[in-house]
Amino acid sequence: MKKLKTMLKWAALPVIAVLVWIGWSRWGNEQETAMPVFRTGEVTVGDLQKTISASGTVEPEELVDVGAQVTGPIVSFGKDASGKEVDYGAPVTEGMVLAVIDDAIYTASLRQAEAAVLQAKANLMNAKAQKIQLQAKMTLAKNNYERSVRLRPENAIAESEYDSAKAEFDAASANLNAADSAIAQAEAQIASAEASRDSARRNLEYCTIKSPVQGVIIDRRVNIGQTVVSSMSASSLFLIAKDLKKMEIWVSVNEADIGNIFMGQKAQFKVDAFPGRVFYGKVCKIRLNASMSQNVVTYVVEVATDNPDGKLLPYLTANVDFVLDERQNVKLVPSAALRYMPDETLVQESQKELYQARMDRKARLVWTLRDGQLFAVKVKTGLSNGLQTEIVEGDIQPGDQLVTGIVRSVVASSGKSGGSNPFMPSPPKRKNQNRAQESQRAKNAAAKGF
Repeated sequence: MKKLKTMLKWAALPVIAVLVWIGWSRWGNEQETAMPVFRTGEVTVGDLQKTISASGTVEPEELVDVGAQVTGPIVSFGKDASGKEVDYGAPVTEGMVLAVIDDAIYTASLRQAEAAVLQAKANLMNAKAQKIQLQAKMTLAKNNYERSVRLRPENAIAESEYDSAKAEFDAASANLNAADSAIAQAEAQIASAEASRDSARRNLEYCTIKSPVQGVIIDRRVNIGQTVVSSMSASSLFLIAKDLKKMEIWVSVNEADIGNIFMGQKAQFKVDAFPGRVFYGKVCKIRLNASMSQNVVTYVVEVATDNPDGKLLPYLTANVDFVLDERQNVKLVPSAALRYMPDETLVQESQKELYQARMDRKARLVWTLRDGQLFAVKVKTGLSNGLQTEIVEGDIQPGDQLVTGIVRSVVASSGKSGGSNPFMPSPPKRKNQNRAQESQRAKNAAAKGF
């Protein structure tokens, strides 16, 4: 048995030697060469917009805050067109009853004020009657005084009788003037009582809350049984949107961008409720009362938009793009294609002059692939939104593939000998080094504005 094992070992030695020789030969004739795999982007034709982005809130164009001017508990709500109680989202018409406040106290106050009016009118009648009496006394006193004036020169009456007639006449005149004052005072009391009555009647009318406009209830802020307290300002009961077919977006714009916003400027926006739909509007107002939060100054810009189908609901969050400039039906390339700069070792000799001009920021280049080789194309750019750039001049056509970066590097055979263990895996040092160099070159080019 031992002789058999020994023979097998010696027989295996030539086989192992042959395998080692084959592996060493194959490794010795191969060398790792890093070949880049490029990322490309297509030249297209389309529309391009340069925009400023901001966020805002959808608001009704006109809101009416319906309040209460009297104090008391809510006893009932009105009915809408369908016979249901007024509630959130209910359509209302002008003059429709929204709510009723308990009017017992205000009814009593009105009755008291009406009674005061009647009392004042009675006082006026009494003053007028007294004036008539005083006028009669005045007439008698006048006649007696005139008679005494005629008889006194003839000594037909005593001097004391003359003096008495004159005093009665003067007193009657004064009483008549006092009667006129009493009448005027009674008339003033009537005016005051009527004013109090009108105020009491109006307060009673205020117990019935009516809609001042036609619209939709956005918010109902009270419930039945809740006491409304009205002091210096009217208590808010309902919030009514006058017309939900016209909406506004209140957009908070940073101070760095407000200089690019102007009246009538076109804007487009999206809301999360309808992610696939784009809405359009125009700037209708730029508010000047800026606000500051965490040392950031912002201005509110109002964007008017139509809402014919009622899709836009109040207080939705809107992502707004203000259109600064736009192009239609122009040649577009990925902006990354203008920032890409290949390693100089990949550039052909015929392209070195263009490559150097690009490095000196004297030319804008894009790179195409032809038979696996990079070719530079000089271009003139126009409008850019950061992702796409308009090409004004340049020998590129829609459908062309432009290099935008390097995906990875692969290893290819070169047929030359190496000098390390053939049975160890090749380290990725060279590949990673090339990718790091390409990334650094791209960053440097982007920092220079190319």
